[in-house]
Amino acid sequence: MHLGRDRVIAAHEIRGLIVDPGPESSLHTLLDALGDEEPRGLLLTHIHLDHAGASGALVRRFPELPVYVHERGAPHLIDPSKLLESAAQLYGDDMQRLWGEVLPVPESNVRVLRGGEKVDGFRVEYTPGHAWHHVSYLLEETGDAFVGDVGGVLIPPSQWVVAPTPPPDIDLERWQASLDVVQGWQPETLRMTHFGCTHDVEYQLSQVRERLHRWGEFARTCDEEAFIAKFEAEILEANETDTDTSIRFFQAVPADQSYLGLKRYWAKRSEKAAAG
Repeated sequence: MHLGRDRVIAAHEIRGLIVDPGPESSLHTLLDALGDEEPRGLLLTHIHLDHAGASGALVRRFPELPVYVHERGAPHLIDPSKLLESAAQLYGDDMQRLWGEVLPVPESNVRVLRGGEKVDGFRVEYTPGHAWHHVSYLLEETGDAFVGDVGGVLIPPSQWVVAPTPPPDIDLERWQASLDVVQGWQPETLRMTHFGCTHDVEYQLSQVRERLHRWGEFARTCDEEAFIAKFEAEILEANETDTDTSIRFFQAVPADQSYLGLKRYWAKRSEKAAAG
């Protein structure tokens, strides 16, 4: 129920473990769903505010709550000042409305991941591309893969798939390699933060690969206005009889941010090539 809309941001709960609790602005929805159950831990795929913004608020409410996060993201949970500064460049005066209060997580609550660990039945692998600190989790007993944003965005009942590419960490080659990791798990189900799950794993991953390639190439040669127009037109065409679903795509994956992330990727590639 982000900004009062369903099907935009999901928090997954498994035996008291929560994968990506979402933003603090939607925390009441998560707490209502938990009822009297106290969570046993947070498994963060990455620290973007739509995925992990509520982490500090949950630790304030449950002081012993462990928070699992990749080593690159851990310092920004403990001191979120740089994270908030970066986010403010994208969201400006909308920060509070979108994400609510972002509190630091005490270092004593942070459990650092590097990839290759097992946590309470979950296999952990490092899956960068969307973010340098992104990890994915496989619940081995069920074959459920919790893939954050690496697995793309799918807003039911639509079958349209979008690859979210906001700044600052997009890396198309690493993202494709991370999709290889997820595919190598041969999961039964992909569980995404945006939104829910799909059992058609091969289709979902193939669509993410195609979107990364096609939109990456388009962003390399076009301007922002052209990118946004084409990006939004495709979503509207794919969901032509379902305006509500299109609105949720635009909320989960703003077109301007997708463009900015890809342009930054190409700019970094050019700088690297120029440096030799």
